[in-house]
Amino acid sequence: MIQQMLAMVPDHVSAAPANGLNTDNLATWLRQIFGPLFLVIVSIVAIFFLFTREITRFVQFIILAIGIGVIFYVPNIIETTAKAIAKALGVSLT
Repeated sequence: MIQQMLAMVPDHVSAAPANGLNTDNLATWLRQIFGPLFLVIVSIVAIFFLFTREITRFVQFIILAIGIGVIFYVPNIIETTAKAIAKALGVSLT
């Protein structure tokens, strides 16, 4: 069945570009998109908690937001964490 489906696909269609996938600036691009969006959402939720006088939930939310914010704004934290997890699992990085 899979061979029949592959036979229907034209020869000029390929799954990956010929020159490979470029992911060099992927983390920077994601930070540029999701960073400001993250700040807007955190601001709206924080204002909501303050106006409803839920101080305990506000403090919990701010601590969580700071933790998530570190992921967006500290350079190379994603790469460093991924390498540390891979090393801890025994995966060799070459």
